[in-house]
Amino acid sequence: MVEEPAQRSLERVSPVLVGRDEALAHALRRWEAARLGSGQLLLVSGEAGIGKSRLLAEIANRVAGSAPIVDAGAFPRDAEAAGALILAISDGLHRVGLAGPAALLRDRLLHTDRTGDPARRRRVLVGDLTETMLAVAEGGPILFRLEDLHWADDISLEVLERVASGLAGRPALVLASYRSDELVPHTPPGAWRARLLERRAAEEVRLQRLDAHGTAAIVEAITGVVPSTDYLASLQSRSDGIPLHVEELIAGGATAAVPDTVAEAVGSRAAALDSGTRAILEAGSVVGRTFDLDLLGATAQQPAESVDTALTILVDSHLVVPVGDDGIFVFRHALICDAVYAGIAPNRRRSLHGSVATAAERAGLGDAYISEHFERAGDAASAHRHALAGAAEAVRVSAHREAAELYRRAQRTAPQDVDGPARAALHAALAVELAAIDDNESAERCLVEAIDLYRLEGDERAAALLVAPLMAARHLLGVGLEERSKLASVALERIEGVADVSPVRAELLGALAAAHMLDRRLEEATEFGRQAAALATGPTALTLRIDIDLTLGSVLVFAGRGAEGWALLESAIAASAAAGLEAETARGYRMVGTSASVLVEYDRAEKWIAAGLDQTARTERWNDYHYLAAHLGHVQWATGESREAELGARHALADARGITTRITALIVCGYLALGRAELDSARALLTEALEQGERMGELQRFSPALWGLAEVALAEEDPALAVRFCERGFEASEQVADAAYLFPFVVTGVRAFLDLHEPRLARELLRRGERLLLARGIPGTLPALDHARGLIHLAEGQTGSARALLESAAAGWTERRRRWEGDRVLVDLARCAIRSKRPAEASRLLAEARRRADATGSLLLASLADAVGLRPGADAGPLSAREFEVARLVASGSTNREIATALTISPKTASSHIEHILAKLGYSRRAEIAAWVTRHG
Repeated sequence: MVEEPAQRSLERVSPVLVGRDEALAHALRRWEAARLGSGQLLLVSGEAGIGKSRLLAEIANRVAGSAPIVDAGAFPRDAEAAGALILAISDGLHRVGLAGPAALLRDRLLHTDRTGDPARRRRVLVGDLTETMLAVAEGGPILFRLEDLHWADDISLEVLERVASGLAGRPALVLASYRSDELVPHTPPGAWRARLLERRAAEEVRLQRLDAHGTAAIVEAITGVVPSTDYLASLQSRSDGIPLHVEELIAGGATAAVPDTVAEAVGSRAAALDSGTRAILEAGSVVGRTFDLDLLGATAQQPAESVDTALTILVDSHLVVPVGDDGIFVFRHALICDAVYAGIAPNRRRSLHGSVATAAERAGLGDAYISEHFERAGDAASAHRHALAGAAEAVRVSAHREAAELYRRAQRTAPQDVDGPARAALHAALAVELAAIDDNESAERCLVEAIDLYRLEGDERAAALLVAPLMAARHLLGVGLEERSKLASVALERIEGVADVSPVRAELLGALAAAHMLDRRLEEATEFGRQAAALATGPTALTLRIDIDLTLGSVLVFAGRGAEGWALLESAIAASAAAGLEAETARGYRMVGTSASVLVEYDRAEKWIAAGLDQTARTERWNDYHYLAAHLGHVQWATGESREAELGARHALADARGITTRITALIVCGYLALGRAELDSARALLTEALEQGERMGELQRFSPALWGLAEVALAEEDPALAVRFCERGFEASEQVADAAYLFPFVVTGVRAFLDLHEPRLARELLRRGERLLLARGIPGTLPALDHARGLIHLAEGQTGSARALLESAAAGWTERRRRWEGDRVLVDLARCAIRSKRPAEASRLLAEARRRADATGSLLLASLADAVGLRPGADAGPLSAREFEVARLVASGSTNREIATALTISPKTASSHIEHILAKLGYSRRAEIAAWVTRHG
């Protein structure tokens, strides 16, 4: 299912120009050359809707104010009116105040001598008009913006051709646009273009269709949100990357409908065709956007000569395009195909689908294609048969989206007499595919229906085998451990006394082990895993043994037995890949990659997440892919790759349907907002993550959000609130003897207590953290202990020991590539250096902290560094030292780019500084900042 952006009051046109940077830059270079006296004619071509007018408008916006802009354009039927475009240019000249030349053009056209040789009169007329136009160009600089020249008349085109030859040496640029698909060879406009380009009298910029990135940029510009991958794929396919079509589909609110503007245009063009050609066009739209002669002929049931004649007309009408020499044709735009299809009468449409299905079946085409046409033809039995065959093939090649759609079709078309076990098996097969593509709600419903059907039939064994997938689906929907565990317990009770159920019991115990591992209840997970392993014997239990190893490997790494745990995880991945076990291999990548992400093993995480993203994309296991992508965002945040983290997390939020992916992506976005000192945004994102995580009840879901909120509270100078968040984090970790999620709370909690002037409580918190962190001994968590100890010693004035501890922590964080604490420990060391009367060392440390802040866009880190250094004086008010520097440059009239250059920061960081200055001072304009600086010196 394609989810579309929420409909609100959307702009119909993208507020920014997308995908035309190169063309715009080229045109502006030509304008600059023309302004200095080297004029020329620049042609802008492309198909309808490609954005020619938008590009010309953007060029005019850049030129506006520096020169007059003469606007003119041709309209349908202008080709029949001699000099129509020149008259439009005359009107344009008049609008910009050039009344004299405007009158000359108009008078020469409207009062021409009707006597004598017509050829001579035409030459004189063209010469006079050209001379007047070049005289205007001579007085430039001036920009002519001429649109839709595919409708222009012969005389106007001839005048422009001569003007083009005379522009060199004149300060004028003529921009002329036309539809490339209508300037075909052997027509006057087509020949005109060819002559200009052959003689180098003009230059052409041809606009291409947007790729998926360009289409996504338009969606984000209009809606304000990153589009999901499914929505974007649908939009790109239906719009063909034509900006106008993209905008119309977005504005229409549904990618399934044909925009009225397109439907009307196609309808009018189709209505002009004769009935036989229109019938061929309709048959082609039923076959599909791409069709071949054989299938088209069998569908239309018309003689080959009639089909050939019709296709020639359709190609000339720009409705279809031949592909190579193999009798393959494609509709020029997907929306043309859709609009034609929508206009076919219902009974004729059904009959055509039946013809396609029968012909495709005879030709041995794919079952998926055949089943769709049989369903649309109303032949449910044939559609069902081919849908099942097509789904099996799709599963074989890991085309899970297609398999899910085919199983849905098989459900819709199933005969009434299909028995309960067969219906249950169909539900179960569909559920597997839905889980793979991250449609967890639908998967859960299918599994419940299948289990109920099996139990109605008395097949408890078959029902119990579906309980583990149901537990997994409900986990992704946010259902807590207790409720999920009850599913397994009930199933275990129901199979008591059933013969040959040891493999089923092993499967249920393995599911319980995985559920407790996810809740970080390591001892219980280990016990369930051992019980499952004891029952998982024989060659048929390979899949289950791999799953158990993955669960136990994760338990080991979180228990601090890293070498053993990583080895078990990696060997399980190798075994599952060798056996061709797609789902287990994906789970293995997920377990090792995301565990490493949490355990500050970022090198390991990057390696395995990259491999997992590749495997899950190839096999269309989108739930696993999205979760891995969200954790890659976490790794990128942690290692200081803020831009990449932002992009990855936002896309994960757009794509994810599983709650675990959404929580992780929300946390990453919250951390990034915190670093940028966007505290309201950070709080909102992290609060949403916390609420969803607490509903699940799993430590790994809510603890990272609690820590982020504690850091937000510290940034807002509310250490008491930070302490409350830290206490909640400590209590949750202590319940399950966790160290992996606890370690950041140790540093943050100690800071908060020290800010409250409670060193005794800070030491007590440190002792609680030491007990768990040392017990587990996870290497990536241990620098937190030296960091916290160093902060306490610094607060107590023991600068020597504080320096040694903080340097040890800095080395540990650097080795682990953990930037959040690693950057902040530089500021802590600078404070220590200042207290120890080592200003040069403090200056060096603060400079490095600011450099890192600028590199990652971390205004929060920059403000922490500024707070340690020398303030600009008492009159600086609420501004930090760096903000005061920025304010002074604003007052001097510097632009954001000039400020960035002066302070060696990015323009975006300079802009963010200015936004914070305005917020702190309660102002809305830069002029108010300048006045404030003047008052405060």
